[in-house]
Amino acid sequence: MSEIRERVRRTYAEAALHVGVEGCGCGSGGCCDAGTSDAGELYGEQAGEVPEWAALASLGCGNPVAVAELRPGEVVLDLGSGGGIDVILSAKRVGPDGLAYGLDMTDEMLELARRNATAAAATNVQFLKGYMEEVPLPDRSVDVIISNCVINLSADKPRVFEEMARVLRPGGRLGISDIVAGDDLSPTQRAERGSWAGCIAGALSFGEYEADLRRAGFMDVRLTPTHEVADGIFSAIVQATKPFTKGS
Repeated sequence: MSEIRERVRRTYAEAALHVGVEGCGCGSGGCCDAGTSDAGELYGEQAGEVPEWAALASLGCGNPVAVAELRPGEVVLDLGSGGGIDVILSAKRVGPDGLAYGLDMTDEMLELARRNATAAAATNVQFLKGYMEEVPLPDRSVDVIISNCVINLSADKPRVFEEMARVLRPGGRLGISDIVAGDDLSPTQRAERGSWAGCIAGALSFGEYEADLRRAGFMDVRLTPTHEVADGIFSAIVQATKPFTKGS
């Protein structure tokens, strides 16, 4: 896992440093390998709500804020927050009584995200350095988890799903955009279609994704493909809910 993590970290550190220099900021890798569109295509008018550098740093494959149904006063966690576009948009929607966390392992991305949040005058945001597999937040501290083309980059996705279930409050929900493989593709075939850091080789299949989320305790799991980014590889919306339990 450490080798994959370091490869991904280097790729996205380079991407952060190339923002504004090479268009979308992908450098020589990143999820642009998965055929992601620019922020204007993914976010529409919402792209105008964030600083230019936040939009340019968007390396996602969808718009999780559009499907998360955020409400005023909620606490949101963005896993792999990158340049901060989804954190800033979330902060606007949860309002001054809410809070938007952004978690990223890359110093360069965190620095860029903090500059973008300052430029956006977003005061109800907090960026954390850490890993999706070890979220530095207490149990039951978050209402909503979003993520944009990042969970596929983890080498231990079951652990990521366990951490999501841990930090979500009962009744909390997921609104995620991710890269997902068709159920007929083997891991070898996925690797043939793109790199791990490019969001292809590490993609779970639809069946694997749903099974792992349910194993972690989620219910109402829904995976909805939005468009094909490579042969048999799709951008998809992932939604699920943490159930209420007795006494919760």
